[in-house]
Amino acid sequence: MQVLKFGGSSVASATRIQGVASIVRNQKSAKGTAVVFSAFGGVTDDLIRMSRLAARRKDEYIEVFDKVRERHTLCIRELGLRRDKALYDFVEGVFGELHDILHGIYLVRELSTRTLDFVSGQGEVLSSAIISAYFRSQGMQASFVDARELIRTDETFGSARVDFNATNTRIREHFRKLKGTAVITGFIGSTHKGEMTTLGRGGSDYSAAIFGAALNATEIQIWTDVDGVMTADPRKVKKAFSVPSMTYDEAMELSHFGAKVIHPPTIQPALDKKIPLRIKNTFHPEHPGTFISVKPGENGFLIKGISSIDQIALLTLSGSGMVGVTGISARLFGAIHMAKVNVILITQGSSEHTISFAVRPEDAHTAKTAIEEAFALEMKSRLIDKVRVEEGLSVVAVIGENMRNQPGVSGKLFNALGRNGISVVATAQGSSELNISVVIQNDQLSKALNTIHQAFFLSGVKTLSVYLVGTGLIGGTLMKQIASHLAHLRQARSLDIVVAGISNSRNMLFNASGVSLSHYSDQVKEGEKADLGNFIDRMIVQNQPNSVLVDCTGGPELAKQYARVLGANISIVTPNKVANSGTMKEYSKLREIMRRRNVNFLYETNVGAGLPVINTLNDLITSGDRIIRIEAVLSGTLSYIFNTFNADHKFSNVVKEAKRLGYTEPDPRVDLSGLDVARKLLILARETGMQIELKDIAIEQILPAECMKAKSVDEFFKALERNNAVFEKRRASAAAKGKVLRFIAKLDKGKASIRLEEVDTTHPFYNLSGSDNIISFTTERYNNRPLVVKGPGAGAEVTAAGVFAEIISLSKYLD
Repeated sequence: MQVLKFGGSSVASATRIQGVASIVRNQKSAKGTAVVFSAFGGVTDDLIRMSRLAARRKDEYIEVFDKVRERHTLCIRELGLRRDKALYDFVEGVFGELHDILHGIYLVRELSTRTLDFVSGQGEVLSSAIISAYFRSQGMQASFVDARELIRTDETFGSARVDFNATNTRIREHFRKLKGTAVITGFIGSTHKGEMTTLGRGGSDYSAAIFGAALNATEIQIWTDVDGVMTADPRKVKKAFSVPSMTYDEAMELSHFGAKVIHPPTIQPALDKKIPLRIKNTFHPEHPGTFISVKPGENGFLIKGISSIDQIALLTLSGSGMVGVTGISARLFGAIHMAKVNVILITQGSSEHTISFAVRPEDAHTAKTAIEEAFALEMKSRLIDKVRVEEGLSVVAVIGENMRNQPGVSGKLFNALGRNGISVVATAQGSSELNISVVIQNDQLSKALNTIHQAFFLSGVKTLSVYLVGTGLIGGTLMKQIASHLAHLRQARSLDIVVAGISNSRNMLFNASGVSLSHYSDQVKEGEKADLGNFIDRMIVQNQPNSVLVDCTGGPELAKQYARVLGANISIVTPNKVANSGTMKEYSKLREIMRRRNVNFLYETNVGAGLPVINTLNDLITSGDRIIRIEAVLSGTLSYIFNTFNADHKFSNVVKEAKRLGYTEPDPRVDLSGLDVARKLLILARETGMQIELKDIAIEQILPAECMKAKSVDEFFKALERNNAVFEKRRASAAAKGKVLRFIAKLDKGKASIRLEEVDTTHPFYNLSGSDNIISFTTERYNNRPLVVKGPGAGAEVTAAGVFAEIISLSKYLD
């Protein structure tokens, strides 16, 4: 014998009922099949709603009643059963009785739990009657079985307790005479007096388990609208997948902590008889679903699933009067029991000073009142504090029998949460090691579920959520580089990069699943109006795990938001120098947030574009080397100008050519002033540990005053032509000594300076060419022969590549 149960979504329409008929027909069981049905999807809620409307004398109950009646009538017609007079008379009889009961409720303005059970359970009576008639019309041998005649319960209306001795006897006796497929009403039973009762939440699942246990079924199948029990709630975790097998204990734990596929009482009758359960998908019947039995199935992971309760309140009882005093816990939970409050989670420190426990938010006030009454004397004497209530919380539980005696599970969990800035308010773990539960802020729930799911189930594939601001030359090139190398990263590095948000100066766009890398420019045009503050707000609210802000702008606006971004545990990667070259106070503030929040701020491209300048410097310092001197040509523009300037090329013409090639800013004085070089040197100086401001750097002004005072770029070039002799004199002087001019930034003996210097053939900067940058590190280890880093120090390709490399480097920090 097999027992199948179909939920409301599986029988929500005539088309779905036809699909169910196909599934039942294909069942192969030598001893027959019993099928338990819920009401049509949404009908039970409508029945409860119309009852409550009638009790409040709201005439709208009639509209709800008529809608439910028409829905069933339409289903009968669509199933081709309009000529089935017996069915028609039965359905009309049910609605006639319902009409009279509802009218009575309306008149007396009273809705007892007994009456509500009678009304709310009629959905299963109607659905099962219609479905059994349809099965017969399709040539199937099917009988309508009214569970009210077989399941005996007590008089706890709303959540009746089953009398298993009487129930099992009646079920077995009935099924001895039954042949073919039994179509059974779920959710309902009756008292020994014949009064209709309901079995509470998950009642139809419970009905299936009751019949399965009574009939010693070989398997109980719960058919729903998902592919079995999932590793996490697929509505919150898009990458959740079905678990092939699990134990009863694992299923019970997942159910207790919010898994919606099954309900704990469903499992108990099957567990008593060791009858396996199988969770299947009505709309994907070929999927194997989840098999639940006494044997733990291997799934290759440390845990079986992650479950959660969205809203809880955490109550804490604390005080010195609790330490070493026996009976405190008994009194506490005795008071909770008397108040009829269900406790979800309990945690207590070894000091005995504090006991915390979680309840439903709606029970928090009742529980608080009950506890404060029970401990009124101790509170009056200040031996015990008033009960503290924290709301807006959620519980997340990781569950699996493989956690037993497996070191590192808790570490993996808390490390993943910590790296993503998710604070744990409380935690609990039983000695069975089947469940580790954590209490977190509710607004962090989705992020926590995704973070934990990635850590335990997708640890082979790490996902970075990128939020890009600035789609100009560098940002646009970066997007092309990500698009062209993403497949390689997935295959070679098991790294997936999702651009979850993107903004330019005009529009911005968000998509948690990822913006199109190839069509992003068209999509952004259709996005909402750009607003940096709103962009940061949305990024934080979206709360994706492993998020990184990539700032490819050049101005100060976004840099002002860095502290807020890092404070939200979102890493930053940027070529923008503004934040690191601001005041020492702001610089230090960002480092403090980085340390406190354990988050990354990467800016290698601030100094040498794609050259490994900052990383090299930090590696030297971290490994114990001492920096003696740093010399560098840090401007690709100035490098080109002085590498090209010779006796055959006037200085003004070289600068004009540099501007034409796009090496300079629109106004070349920005480059020739040395301010940009000073910012880069400032960053390097701070990396060595110097407490230094921009004003502390001595910059040689190589341009004559006449050039600096020019009112326009054209006037500047005219003034520069008039002063060619100034630069030629310096060049010729250097050449006469076998030297060349180089614009060098220097950090030496605690002093930072930038000067136009003469260097000879022994100097590493002598043979510099094109627009290359070069940095020379003289250290205790690299004293006689400095460590030199040389290469392109500017350009969209190399800068974007540097940014891309730092984004990829973040993967080593992921779990």
